[in-house]
Amino acid sequence: MKAMIFAAGLGTRLQPFTLNAPKALFPVNGKPLLQRNIEYLKSYGIQEFVINVHHFADQIEDFLKQNDNFGVEIQISDEREELLETGGGLVKAKDLLGDKPFLVMNSDILTDMPIDEFITFHSRHEALISLAVSDRESTRKLLFDENNKLCGWKDLRNGDSIIENPDFKQTLAFSGIHIIDPKFFELNTFDGKFSIMKPYMELMKSHEIYGFDHTDYKLLDVGKMESVPLAEEWFK
Repeated sequence: MKAMIFAAGLGTRLQPFTLNAPKALFPVNGKPLLQRNIEYLKSYGIQEFVINVHHFADQIEDFLKQNDNFGVEIQISDEREELLETGGGLVKAKDLLGDKPFLVMNSDILTDMPIDEFITFHSRHEALISLAVSDRESTRKLLFDENNKLCGWKDLRNGDSIIENPDFKQTLAFSGIHIIDPKFFELNTFDGKFSIMKPYMELMKSHEIYGFDHTDYKLLDVGKMESVPLAEEWFK
């Protein structure tokens, strides 16, 4: 399985560090986030990566070159001209991702979730998309039915929502990790700059999108300074 790591973002919540460097190179206990996630996925046998770049793109490319790509194969999806958000960035990288299901992960997420179990879950459900989710505090939640099938989205800050099934059974937070079948590209109707959640909200009405609940495992969004002390406690 290939993996794509989103490393193009501006990282404004990690300023002042990101005024001079990309958030993917933010160090936790001396080791940059991007390195941690390459090594984490590599430990589950993933050897081929796509990494998108925009903010201080040269620094990411130089970092990978200096470290011999950490012993894996890496292709760069270049967004220097325009930052395309998660959905647009994924579509731009389409030709690099192959014809088999692939994993996508945000560079500023740290977790000890068992990737092998996540892959097995995706295969067993024959899903178009599988989303890693957990029961934790978040301003936005995904809604799932009794079979863990996606049926909506809710913004807890302003009450905005998209609900396909009003009888949803649980609300869980998206963890920034997903497995996607390449059939997604044929079904997606969005282009340009867009959030990946937009096509997911459309496709949940007609296709299999499931949530993989990993609440029993650690997960931390290190895209904000207030998360750093806990990150350094959890991830040595």
